[in-house]
Amino acid sequence: MEQRENNLVANIERFFVKNVLKNIPFLGLALLMVILSLRSPQFLTSYNLLSIIRQASINGLIAFGMMTVILSSGIDLSVGSTLAFTSLIMAKMIHAGYSSPIAIGVAILLGAMVGIINGLLISKGKLQPMIATLSTMMVFRGITLYVSNGVPESKLGEGLIGWLGRGSVAGIPVPVYILAIVFAIFFFMLNRTVFGKRVYAIGGNVKAARLSGIHVERNQIYVYMISGILATLAGIILTSRIDSAVPTAGASYEMNAIAACVIGGASLTGGRGKVTGTLIGIMIIAVLMNGLNMMGTSAYLQQIITGLIIIAAVIFDRKK
Repeated sequence: MEQRENNLVANIERFFVKNVLKNIPFLGLALLMVILSLRSPQFLTSYNLLSIIRQASINGLIAFGMMTVILSSGIDLSVGSTLAFTSLIMAKMIHAGYSSPIAIGVAILLGAMVGIINGLLISKGKLQPMIATLSTMMVFRGITLYVSNGVPESKLGEGLIGWLGRGSVAGIPVPVYILAIVFAIFFFMLNRTVFGKRVYAIGGNVKAARLSGIHVERNQIYVYMISGILATLAGIILTSRIDSAVPTAGASYEMNAIAACVIGGASLTGGRGKVTGTLIGIMIIAVLMNGLNMMGTSAYLQQIITGLIIIAAVIFDRKK
């Protein structure tokens, strides 16, 4: 009798862990949407939902890159500065007469360069990821402010630049398509490729990864390069949306990206996390910010709420 009761309790625990704990981010998103739809009848309108996803695309692109870094047991605090730096250079090139595709291509190469610098500082320079990326965050923010003298580069025109952030196809904003494509790429890359398995292995146990023949340093450079490229792509969309490259753009974007990853179940110690979870985390933050804006909540209070969410998610992650 006692053995039967123990088996029943064990089965209930397994069911709870498998079907409840692992789906808490999704359940939280659903609950949040129900609450906000009851508070505001405008929340569930197609216009507002598309606005949420379009806004989420910027943080989403950064978060997918950040997740790859976090999976490798790293962190990238330079994404906001990378976004501002590459966007400013792109805008200056357009004003200098270069075509949009060339300016965008150069911006993406610069974003990759920033990521490679981060990767080299960490893999070859043996700096802690937080120290390395905090340093480059300050350096590239300073370069951006120095080059621009603190003045935005505005009126970039239409064409490809305008279409990427403000265009739509079949009534759906272009940034939504970009986010969906990047999500599909990362889902495949992290779940179906050798590189994805190596990233998980490095984050899970770097010594074991080396012993198994994985070139840890090379793959660390790759993950930071990916993060830099996606931060640049997010900056291109942001610049297009507001038709201006602002030197202070991207401030605190790294925290929103980290929050999305942690809320979605990624472990800050590395080796654990899913791209689907990060997508849910992205949507939770976007829905929450949209709801708070609709209720007239102060932007300062929104930062407090985001910080508290990160704390709660990290505490929950450690208790699992």
